[in-house]
Formats: sequence, structure tokens, C-alpha cells
Amino acid sequence: MKTVYEKSAGLTDVPLHYCPGCTHGIIHKLVAESLVELGVLGRAIAVAPVGCAVFAYDYFNCDAQEAAHGRAPAVATGIKRVHPDAIVFTYQGDGDLASIGMAEIVHAAMRGENLTVIFVNNAIYGMTGGQMAPTTLVGQRTTTSPLGRSRSGQGAPLRICEMLATIEATAYVARVSVHTVPRLTAAKRAIKKAFQLQMDNKGFSLVEVLSTCPTNWGLSPVEALRWVEQTMIPVYPLGVYKDLEGGT
Repeated sequence: MKTVYEKSAGLTDVPLHYCPGCTHGIIHKLVAESLVELGVLGRAIAVAPVGCAVFAYDYFNCDAQEAAHGRAPAVATGIKRVHPDAIVFTYQGDGDLASIGMAEIVHAAMRGENLTVIFVNNAIYGMTGGQMAPTTLVGQRTTTSPLGRSRSGQGAPLRICEMLATIEATAYVARVSVHTVPRLTAAKRAIKKAFQLQMDNKGFSLVEVLSTCPTNWGLSPVEALRWVEQTMIPVYPLGVYKDLEGGT
């Protein structure tokens, strides 16, 4: 029988621990396929965060290093400087990157570290019980904002791509989503480009991926995909925010 599809060699056979309907697994697949297609899986080093993706090192079929909460860009910087020929990437959630790790991500971008950052934005703290995150939408209810996030009380959602695109040393900043098949294709193209830029020594790149969290959103998996389309994307528009080479 002819094989028409098989699991990427960039992933291990360890079963994923993510909740039903969570799109972390899809994002893992896109990252793994990109590394394989670019021929760099054997020299890739992942830096896993604290958060829902805390066990990412079990899933990517490459070397990996765990980092303290928010410190993945700092750890990745050290690894890349010691192993400049390695393809180093961080895989971080919004609570990890945009809250406790804000200083690390901003300064890694400011220094133009030759890294690739995969930033998963599901607008909530997932692993720790559904608390409000810097990316939580105005009016969105969480365990720590049961009446909904208030613009006057907690401010507007933090838009990482828009902010990092203003930093001189960033090479590539893009926001994508994985809620439909066409968006999956665009997401993989952006992730692959971010890795290619690292291979070409172009500097810091970040791909933000809008992701679902059905469990903490209180929605079914199908409803969660619709919520990304109807509610998240108007607040977090998709697109390339900076590209030193031009194009997508």
C-alpha cells in the first residue's frame, strides 16, 4: 500500500499531553516539518518553557534544554553563542513570553540574537488554571478576571508583534494562525522562513501563532476555532510585521 502521509521525523512517538482541541500539537507538527525540510533537524536545539509546552522536549526529535519560566530567550542566547552552527529556537506561550519573560524577549530582539522564537498566543494562562494573561482580550473572562478584562483596570492586550517590529535589530516578525487549512499553510511558510533566516545569519525572528485553549475558554474545540476567527484575529491581525528581506 502506498504511503500518502506519515508522521514527521522531526517528532518523537511520545503521546502529546495537550487537551482535546488544543492546537499546540499542530504547531509542533509545523515546526518539526520545517526543520526536516530545511535539512537542519540534526543540528536543531529547542528551548522549552514553563507552561503548557513544558514537555516540548519530549516531542521534538532534536536536542532540547528546559528553561526557567520566561527565561528561554536568555538560555537560547547562551546556547547559540556557544554553538553558533546550531539552529536554536524557543517555543513559548503568552504567559511565559509576554509576562514574566518580557525583559528576556525584548533584549534578545534588541541585541539581534540569531534565534527563532515560536510564540504561541492563546490569550490566557493555560497550564496554571486559566488566569488572565497580558494577551487576554478586553471583556474576556478568566479565573482572575471573572467579570471580564477591563481596559481601565488592566489595560489593553499586549501586541507582541507590533512592539517587536519597532526594534531595529529584528529581522522577521509575523503573526499567523492555525484555525483553518489555508492558515496552516501560511503558518508553516512563516515558520520555515524564520528558520531559514537563522540559517542565513540574518538575526532575530519571531512567529506568533494564534492558538486555541478550549478547556480554559470554556468552549468546544470547534467553537474555539471560531473564536479565533471571530474574536482574536480582529484584535491580533495576521500578517508580516517586519521582514528585512521583503516578501512573506
